[in-house]
Amino acid sequence: MHERILNCLKSKSEHVSGEELSSLLKVSRQALWKHIQQLKDAGYDIVAVPHLGYRLVNSPDRLLPFEITHELRTKFIARKIHYFDTVSSTMDSAEELGIKGAPEGTVVISESQTKGRGRLARSWHSPKYKGIYLSLILRPKILPGATPVLTLLCAVSICEAINIACGLEAKIKWPNDILLQHKKLGGILTELNAEMDSTRFVIIGLGLNVNNDKNSLIPGATSLKEHNKHQLNRIQLLQEILRRIEANYLEFQEKGPSSIIQKWKAHNITLGKRIKLTYHEEYLEGMAVDIDKDGGLLLRNDAGLTQKVTSGDIVHCR
Repeated sequence: MHERILNCLKSKSEHVSGEELSSLLKVSRQALWKHIQQLKDAGYDIVAVPHLGYRLVNSPDRLLPFEITHELRTKFIARKIHYFDTVSSTMDSAEELGIKGAPEGTVVISESQTKGRGRLARSWHSPKYKGIYLSLILRPKILPGATPVLTLLCAVSICEAINIACGLEAKIKWPNDILLQHKKLGGILTELNAEMDSTRFVIIGLGLNVNNDKNSLIPGATSLKEHNKHQLNRIQLLQEILRRIEANYLEFQEKGPSSIIQKWKAHNITLGKRIKLTYHEEYLEGMAVDIDKDGGLLLRNDAGLTQKVTSGDIVHCR
């Protein structure tokens, strides 16, 4: 009922009479008033004027499923959304849903996480109502070894969405960091549920600093608010991210990874640089020369030998 009321209010810029709303929704005026009060309690700014009716002035800064799907117009991404005010980790919740057969495109989103994580089990700071913290379930028909390209796809989609929604040029540091003026804006975590030769599902996690204040950011991090100098509409940015992910994913399914990799190269700051890479107990150093078709980084050492790496922490050498 709440969504139907909001749809009616959002569809008109002027007041909507209580009589008209009651008739459209087939509820009594008293029941309508109770639903309006519940929406106001949830943070919706709805004004009521005698003889004119109700008008929606503002929606709350909450990543509510109805707000996300309103005019989203995706084919399958975010057609099913699981929303939490607080959750331990959206990745854990998405994994449970994936095992239970949740459809491709299912999104788990939370306003905060108590145990948000990044790569290599590192924690991800998730202050409430400030950022975007979500996990997306995909079921691509690819071999497990090809899943790193989905990390690249998500990174490209985020950069494109930030440019469209905020007018800012975000960059990508291989394998999963989103940067703005060389400071970390966000990160991507990709986890796989697979057999030896088939992929059951992939979970792509995204953490993005949006309206975080400067004093709440860890050293070396930044937020979109820091650069735009004002509060951003998280819903509009999230919608654009979801649209870009779907468009790039459909392109990947139709044309393969080459076009996605070319887009990634246009946004990256890693290729052509000398880097140091650490992965568990292994240390490598050399030139980052290319990305292969599965999203792996090709590293050429000082002896001229080229090695493919699929994960690790890198430092750009000056």
